[in-house]
Order: sequence, then structure tokens, then C-alpha cells
Amino acid sequence: MTLPNISNTPEGSQLGKASAYVDQYDASLLFPLPRAAKRAEIGLTGALPFFGADIWTAYELSWLTPRGKPQVALAHITVPCETPHIIESKSFKLYLNSYNNTRFGGADEVRERLRADISEAVWRGTTPMSSVGVKLVLPEQFDREPVHELDGLSLDRLDIECTHYSPAPELLSAAFGEQPVTEVLTSNLLKSNCLVTGQPDWGSARIAYSGPQIDQGALLRYIVSFRNHNEFHEQCVERIFADIRARCRPTQLSVYARYTRRGGLDINPYRTSHPQALPPNVRTARQ
Repeated sequence: MTLPNISNTPEGSQLGKASAYVDQYDASLLFPLPRAAKRAEIGLTGALPFFGADIWTAYELSWLTPRGKPQVALAHITVPCETPHIIESKSFKLYLNSYNNTRFGGADEVRERLRADISEAVWRGTTPMSSVGVKLVLPEQFDREPVHELDGLSLDRLDIECTHYSPAPELLSAAFGEQPVTEVLTSNLLKSNCLVTGQPDWGSARIAYSGPQIDQGALLRYIVSFRNHNEFHEQCVERIFADIRARCRPTQLSVYARYTRRGGLDINPYRTSHPQALPPNVRTARQ
């Protein structure tokens, strides 16, 4: 199938535009966006200082059996952070909708089609270095899908004054002259806006680190400072990681955000300074 000849920028995507909903399988609907420009904004131009992935959940996945009977499933999709592209989320929704009236031989065929198409999009123009993960959760497994909040000490307990609503890394501070600590801190007060449409993106953040103790009130003010910031989920998490790494100098750091779903999709980026297993894709109550 011929791919559309359009510029791969946010403005060239379907965001904020009227869209025809295609219900026959069409892989060309996936719209990859390069990561490089936004990474350059935060000083990431060489080897990445983190590992991790973008962990997606698709709640609205359906197709037809060879006899035309509709099937439904959830899909957990893992896109490695080293891929040169992200997938613009509206295009992902349109792509998934193109399965709605398409006949497939079974769930395994759907899963492999998803893996092949998403892998091609996120690695487009390069040699794949790692695979995209796709797991389908079928209806008989739905009852095993848990709801759980992020583990850690909640920063939201702090009674603080907030005055910054665009990213303010200068708020961050740490106790460099004191004994290092290991902490896991969480907040439900992360909010940013879509880079193109300005629509709100609501999320929760989990910051785990070892090193000089980070001022918790300052960290909460910093998280709140994203409230009016226009950037995609993946980019916000990488900005948070880069700012904490530069300002607080932890020896180990991981940043994980779970954003509420939009269009039947949630995106949950995870970045860590050291290799470790990805967190389980377990939704929070707001998702």
C-alpha cells in the first residue's frame, strides 16, 4: 500500500482536523513523528541517557472473524524509547478503527499485523534495533485486568503554593551536602496539553531515584509547572527526566507517567537511567 506523501510534523498529522473513519484495514493511517527535534530541545543529541519504552493500552480494538462475527480485545503495545519515531495518537486511533470491518483468521493474525505495522512506522527509514511488543487481552481475560495506583510516597500531601504553570526546572533542588537517599515519589497532579490541539492531558507521575535527597515541595511545584505546557506525553516525560538529572544529579533515576486515555488509547512513557524491567502495564483508577 502506498504511504501518503505528507510532512511528518505534528501540523501535518490529523490532529485537530476532521477525519473520515476508515473501517477497512489500512496501515498507511499510522503517522510517525520523529523524536529528534524535541530531544534536541532538552540537549539530547547523542547517545540517550536512559532506557525505557512508551507503554500503550488500546481499549477499542475490534475485528471480524472469517464468518463476519465481531471480536473485541484490549491491546498492550510497547514501543522502545530508542525508536526514531513516536506514533501520533489520533493516527493510531484511526488505524485501529480500520480493523473494525476487516476479517482476520484469529487473534494471532491480528497481533502479528499490529506488531509488523507499528514496528515499520516507529523504525521507518532505519534498521530496527529492537522489537515492538504487542499483547492481546481477550474477553475471557478481562476480569484479570487490575486497577492499581502508582506505588510510592505521594507528594500531593504537601500544602504548597504554586505559581509556575510552564516548565520551571529552576524550581528543582537537592541536598548535595547530606547523606544520599533512595526514594519513590508520586503525584496525580501532572497535567500538560496536546502539542497541536491544546486539549488537556491528565496524568500521574512516579519518580524513583537514588542520590542527593530531592526537595519534595520543589519537585511537586515542578510537576505542577507543566500544567499549561504543550507537548506530547513522551516528550514531557523525557523533559522531566532530563531536568531532574541535570538539577538534582541522582546516581539512579526513573520517571514513569500514566496518562488518562483519549480516543480509547492511553500512553504511559517510562524512562530509566539503568537497565531494568519495564513496569507492568496496570491502569490507574483515572484511566
